[in-house]
Formats: sequence, structure tokens, C-alpha cells
Amino acid sequence: MMRTVGCSSGHKVITYVAAGLIALIWLIPFLGVFMASIRPLSEINRGWWRFDSFTPTFKNYVGAWNHPAAPISEGMLNSLKVAIPATIIPVFVASIAAYGFARFKFRGRDQLFILVVALMTLPQQMIAVPMFQMMNKLGAVDSYSGLILVHSAWGIPWALYFMRNYFTTLPIEVEEAAKVDGASDWRIFFQIIMPMALPAIASAAVLQFMWVWSDFFLALILIYSPAKLLATQRVPLLRGIYHVDWGILAAGSIIVMAVPIIVFAVMQRYYIRGMVGWVSK
Repeated sequence: MMRTVGCSSGHKVITYVAAGLIALIWLIPFLGVFMASIRPLSEINRGWWRFDSFTPTFKNYVGAWNHPAAPISEGMLNSLKVAIPATIIPVFVASIAAYGFARFKFRGRDQLFILVVALMTLPQQMIAVPMFQMMNKLGAVDSYSGLILVHSAWGIPWALYFMRNYFTTLPIEVEEAAKVDGASDWRIFFQIIMPMALPAIASAAVLQFMWVWSDFFLALILIYSPAKLLATQRVPLLRGIYHVDWGILAAGSIIVMAVPIIVFAVMQRYYIRGMVGWVSK
């Protein structure tokens, strides 16, 4: 008995130490960016880890927010114009389709679901050229509608897979009782299933929003007008012309990173519940 308790305690210590080391490895680069964002360029050039001279300042954030060539303030607004609809559309469509895969039997259901899962394995680089050609023929290049369409199409397969697995964990007895009372399939879905699946919907929405907000590759392909550039596209433009202003560049990066962090913090409770329900299947 004592040996079992000792082994369990030892495993916990190893787990905590490993988790602490992983967290430290992830935090050190972020700490460097943050320290560079609140220090003048003269101190940054000597090394952000040196504190023999430490003069905190928020001028870098003001400079990044109101940058003359690529203001992050405009980029944040542009990113919201894309991220919000590119989150709502795929999560809503995927939820309806996932409920169909989870509850209804039809010919080719399993094969079609495998095809949906297979679409998740395609790298974006593989479809970049045909995607651009298709968007160009549709007249959707350099428009937010085109980028929203691409993000939505890219997000539906994984969101469908995620939501379908969650729906299979919900008790079917509630739906059967509603059908006995005369409720239609649509009414059951919107009034019973959707409220029950709110944690999973929130989890999918958080992941999709963070993905769309942080995306650089698709935006780089489809958006090129200076006034339409998203926040992630504007960060590299903060470097300067004749020298790299690391303070402004770091401040712009922190501002852009803050949005998905805030979204995750606000939705964390639903996110964890949705993920736990999904993996429990």
C-alpha cells in the first residue's frame, strides 16, 4: 500500500515537472516579445533579458496602433469583419450536417463521413493555386466575402467531425419523447439539441475564431489592397524602412495575440466542457 502511494506521488511529481518545463519553453519566447514591447529600442538592442537599464514605456503600443503605414487599429477591425462571419457560418452549417450524420441513417452515410474526415488532411499549400483561380473567376479576390467563403469551407469539415462526435454522446431518449409529442426534426434540433450542445458549439466557435484570426496564409493569397489588409498581414509591415523597430513590431504582435487570448479566457468554461464531452465518446 505504501509503495503504491509512493509510486502515485512520484508520477504526479514527474507530471508536474514535465508540465512546468513545457510551459516554461512556451513562455520564454512570449516573455521576450512582451519585454521588447514595453522597452525603448536602445534597450532592446542590448538584449531584452538585460535589466541593468530598464525604462518601461507604452509608446510602442501607441506607435503600432497608429502606425502611419500599417495601423494595427484598422487591421483589427478588418480581421473582425472576416473572423466573426467566418466563425458563425461554418459552425452553424457543420452543426446541422453533424446532427444529420449522428441521428439519421441514409445510403452512403459512412463513406461520406470518411470523405469529410479525409478533407481535413489536405494542406492549404496544396490547394492554394486552384483556390486562387476559382476565387478569381468568381470575382472574389481582394474581397472579404471571398476570404470568408474560403475560411468557412475550410472550417466545415473539422467542425462537422467535432460536432458529430459530440451529438452521439447526447441521450436520444429526449428526442424520442419530443417526437412522441409531435415535434418536428427541425424543432427538436433548434429547441432541444442546440441548447444541449452549447458547450460543443462554443468550443468549435472558439477554435474556428482563433484559427481565422491567426491566419496569414489565406489572407496573403486573397487580400492585397493596403486598406483591406488584416491584422496579421500588417504586423510584418511594422518593421520600418531603414531599420527594424523591434519595440513597435513586438507591440503589434502582442495586440494581435491579445484578441484570441481574451476570447479563450471568456469562453474557457464552455470550451473545456465541450472538449471533455467530445473526447468522452
